[in-house]
Amino acid sequence: MRHRVFDDEFKKMAVELSKLKDSVKDAADELDITPSRLSKWRNNPQFNGGKIMMDVAGLSTEQMEIRRLKKALKNAELERDILKKAVGIFYKGDGDIQIYS
Repeated sequence: MRHRVFDDEFKKMAVELSKLKDSVKDAADELDITPSRLSKWRNNPQFNGGKIMMDVAGLSTEQMEIRRLKKALKNAELERDILKKAVGIFYKGDGDIQIYS
C-alpha cells in the first residue's frame, strides 16, 4: 500500500467540510481518509484557521475562553516544573550558588 500525501489546501478543505457536516467521521468517509487523520488536521492551527483549540459545539464563548486559559495554565505549570528540575540538577553537585550580575 502506497503512502498518500495531501497538500495543505486539501487539509484545509477537509477541515472545513468536517465543520459543515458537524461530523469528522462523515467527512473522513466522504474523502476516503481516516477520521483520526482528519482530527489531527482539525487540531492543527495551520489548517483550522489559526485556532489553538477547535470550537466545541454547545460551548459558549466564555466556556471556550476558560478551556483556552486552563490549557495555557497547564502548559505554564509544566514549564515551571521542568525549570525547577533543571535548576536542581545544575546546582545539586557543588551546593554553592553564585549569582552574577
